[in-house]
This record gives sequence, C-alpha cells and structure tokens, in this order.
Amino acid sequence: MEKRIRDKTNGLNYTLQGDYYFSELIIKEEEATYRKYGILRKNYLKEHKSGYYQYLILTGKLTEHLNQIDKEAGEQVEILVKQMAEKYGVTEEMREENWMEWVRRMNDIKEKVEEIIRGEILYI
Repeated sequence: MEKRIRDKTNGLNYTLQGDYYFSELIIKEEEATYRKYGILRKNYLKEHKSGYYQYLILTGKLTEHLNQIDKEAGEQVEILVKQMAEKYGVTEEMREENWMEWVRRMNDIKEKVEEIIRGEILYI
C-alpha cells in the first residue's frame, strides 16, 4: 500500500496510518490575541456549549471568535465603567481628595460591569 495518496474527486491528500488512510487536513486559524474575556468565553463554551465549541474548532474559527469576543467585551467594559463612574460621581477630584474611597467605588463599578458583561456577552 502506498504511504500517501491523493483523491482526485475531492482534492485531499491521505496518509497511511496502520491499516487506515487519514486525510491531511490543515486548519488555519488567526493568531490568538485574546486575554481575560476570551479565556472566560472559551471555558464557557467547553463546559456548556460543547457542540458549538467543537464546530468552531473544526471550522478553524475558534480563535477568531475568541479574539472578537475579547475585543467586544473589553470595549464594553471601558464604556460602561466610564458611564457608571460619571453616574455615581466618581471623579478625578474624588481620587485626589479621598483616594481609598475612589478605589472602593471604582472596584464596585468594575465588579458590576463585569457581571453585566458576563451575562450579555460571554455566557450566551
């Protein structure tokens, strides 16, 4: 038996492994640039949406999806933190006058925003 064959009907190459020929599929994915939110999304897909996760892997679109989710979530976090800080009066003046109170309030705002992001972008 030949070690490597090419199927002219579909244009795929096959390699002999033991008694079976396996296709030589190469999935090209873009470079992974995702961080926190992409990792959270990936873990969620693995645990709760395994069919969709496998589909993304097999089509070579997982990294693209995670990069996009990470970018969108990061942008939304920035926007929402800024809006909520304005709404609750967390200003630069407060930062200079009472630094610890400013930190406490900003941490509260970030926690609320991340809860929103998890519910609306990451875990759907």
